[in-house]
Amino acid sequence: MEKEKINSTSSGYTSILVLIILIGLGVCGLVFFNQSLTVIIISMFFIAAAIFTAIGLMVVNPNESSVLVLFGEYKGTIKKNGFFWVNPFYVKKKISLRARNLNREPIKVNDKLGNPIMIGCVLVWRVRDTFKAAFEVDDYIHFVDIQSESATRKLAGHYAYDNFDDEQKEITLRAGGEEVHQALEHELSERLSMAGIEVLEARISYLAYASEIAGAMLRRQQATAVVAARTKIVEGAVSMVELALDHLSKKHIIDLDEDKKATMISNLMVVLCSDKDTTPVVNTGTLHQ
Repeated sequence: MEKEKINSTSSGYTSILVLIILIGLGVCGLVFFNQSLTVIIISMFFIAAAIFTAIGLMVVNPNESSVLVLFGEYKGTIKKNGFFWVNPFYVKKKISLRARNLNREPIKVNDKLGNPIMIGCVLVWRVRDTFKAAFEVDDYIHFVDIQSESATRKLAGHYAYDNFDDEQKEITLRAGGEEVHQALEHELSERLSMAGIEVLEARISYLAYASEIAGAMLRRQQATAVVAARTKIVEGAVSMVELALDHLSKKHIIDLDEDKKATMISNLMVVLCSDKDTTPVVNTGTLHQ
């Protein structure tokens, strides 16, 4: 399999000097020695040679390259920027070496648990191997676009959106962070290497449930948050009740039998765990009234 190779070129400024000399000879022959047919033919030859030389002149800008092909045969790539002269019969194909952004629109896919989600990615890439980019794929820019979508779909199928239904799985699309991004970069690097593309960075730019289940999943998340908050409240309330009973017992402020302890615990739990402000009833009589 052929690989990228750097082509050696001639300075374009030297070719400009040769071009001026050829044009000068041709013009002088036509102007001053046009009585002879031989001189006219030679002068026309000089002018044709000048035109032929001019076709070989080319400019390569910074972070650009030019792939050279001669009658279907790859002759090399010019990556050095500057003004050059090459064989005029070369077919020149310019390929940019600059870093590029691809911001893919969110697409609908199914995550690992089968939930429909919307996911989008942003990709930073550049051409590393000009031979592969020019000849291994038909259109390397379109190839990057299609493969980025395919890699995003595969990534979504390997991870759940969250861990509501898969509690044993810690890595999710929503909370995976750098590990998910690295997995996306690795997948894209493998897919794009055949086209000579280097992946500089890949990130998930958009992530949400699909519209048909977004409302249900929002209520589910809210319910989960309420349950988690209630759990913390109950744990704190139990600790506070235990602390209150322990202090009352140690300081001998009041002796409570089991019934009174149960009543006190019930009242404290209601006050501490209620989601609304409680309205206390002050007992002005004895504890038995």
